[in-house]
Formats: sequence, structure tokens, C-alpha cells
Amino acid sequence: MSFDFMALYVVTVFVASIIPGPSMLLALTHGMQYGPGRTMASALGNVSVTIVQASVSMAGLGAVLIASETVFRTIQWAGAAYLIFIGISLFRSSSTDVSPFESGLGNTPPSLGKMYVQAALVTAGNPKAIVFFTAIFPQFIDHNTAFLPQFCLLVLICALIAFCCFMIYALSGNRIVSLFQKETIRNHVNKVMGGTFIGAGIGLAVSRK
Repeated sequence: MSFDFMALYVVTVFVASIIPGPSMLLALTHGMQYGPGRTMASALGNVSVTIVQASVSMAGLGAVLIASETVFRTIQWAGAAYLIFIGISLFRSSSTDVSPFESGLGNTPPSLGKMYVQAALVTAGNPKAIVFFTAIFPQFIDHNTAFLPQFCLLVLICALIAFCCFMIYALSGNRIVSLFQKETIRNHVNKVMGGTFIGAGIGLAVSRK
């Protein structure tokens, strides 16, 4: 792959990844609640599923999702339900939940494993990612070159970009939360974030391919 093609691929994946969506919203929320250090566990959960999605798209699952409305909708609705669950939990949580853990103001944070799984489930609940990979990868594959090295390189770059984008949102959330020290403001932030998750879940459920 030429340098120009590589640069185009990086820009394409970065733009697609940095656009606000359920995973980036979770990154922002975890960054606000637990700080960027702990949110790295969530980022790894996101990256793990991203690698799986990229791999299965190469294996042809993307074509199945495009062809099968039932399979696509089942995955989509499961992901939407989980987003709504997260939103309701945030909406009903106490105002101190939005404070950074490092400051000592927040509740006991979940384990790193739980944060990893939560991010993985949110990422897995968006089947459009597989469809995206199915559409984008063939554009950057050189059929005159061995497939496996190209595949590994494309997936590795995608994973690195996904991790960077997730942490950009986490760092932003950690910076933003320092502005919200009053309890009433923190309470409103929690409700706004919870409502946004609920809205994202509903939007995902009713959206078309």
C-alpha cells in the first residue's frame, strides 16, 4: 500500500471513529466519572470488539448483515436496549457519581473488568461498524500483494485509532468535570448524560441500515 493510500485510510478511519456515537459517549462518561487512567480499561474493551468486528467483516459477516434484516435488527436492538439501560442508570444515579474518582468525591468505582465489559458490550451493540468495515476494507486492499499482511496492518491501524479516539473523549470528560463542582450542576450533568444515552439507544433502535 502506498503512503498516499495509507494516509487516506488513516484519515477515513479517524473521522469515522471520532464522530460522536455510543462508544465515544461512554468514553466521555467514564472519563468524567473515573478519570482517564481507569478509562483505559474501557478503551481496551472498545478496541477488542473493534478488532473482532474488523476481522469478521473480512470473513464475510458484513455481507450477511447487509443481506439479513433479521440478524442486523437483532444485534441493533440488543445494543439499543443496553444503551437505554445505561442511560436510565445514569439518570437515576446520585449527583456525586459524576465526580472524578481521583478527587475522592465519587462513589467506589466499578472494577476495571466491569468497565472493560461495559465498553465491549456498547461497541458490540452497533452492527453498523461491521458494515462500515466491509465497505471500507476492499478499497485499500492490493490484490497483487499477500492478503494476510495487509489485513493485519489495516486492523492494527484501526485498533490504534479506536484507542486514541476513545482516550481523547475520556480526557475531555476528565477536563470538563472539573468545571462542575457544585452539586446541583453535577446532578444536571448526570441527567443530561443519562438522557443522551437513552436518546442514542432509541435512535439506534429506530434507525435504518
